[in-house]
Amino acid sequence: MCSTMTEGWKRDDTLSFAVFDDVGNSGATRVAASLAAEVAAGFGRRDEAPLSIVARCGDVIAGGLNGATHWGWFYIRQLWVQEGWRRHGVGRRLLVEAETQARLRHCAGLYVDTFDAGAALFYQRAGFMLFGQIEGFPPGHARMYLCKELSP
Repeated sequence: MCSTMTEGWKRDDTLSFAVFDDVGNSGATRVAASLAAEVAAGFGRRDEAPLSIVARCGDVIAGGLNGATHWGWFYIRQLWVQEGWRRHGVGRRLLVEAETQARLRHCAGLYVDTFDAGAALFYQRAGFMLFGQIEGFPPGHARMYLCKELSP
């Protein structure tokens, strides 16, 4: 029988591995909770708070931005503008509102990732800086990481 490291686990103890396709299983939940506790102990509480900004024209959703703040930064998870509303300032106005909300939440900055070169250029024009990328992710493209620090 296996024991935990603190109970004297030995290198020759036999381990078994289970693979799951869903993240709702008890093993995945335990791994996530254990890592979250360890990270919080070493780096402070994540204090994640979701945020969604929706641009409407009457009953029509022209665009929106979903994200979350954590550790004093605003992560832009998704920014979308309906095709007919593109190139009319909706995306820029969503970013301005995101910056306002980030400041209200006392964030140091915002960050985002994208694999669309046009989207990366959009963020760069809004003051974001490219700080890294992974080539071939997705295949034939590059995943780009951008951030914008907010002045105090």
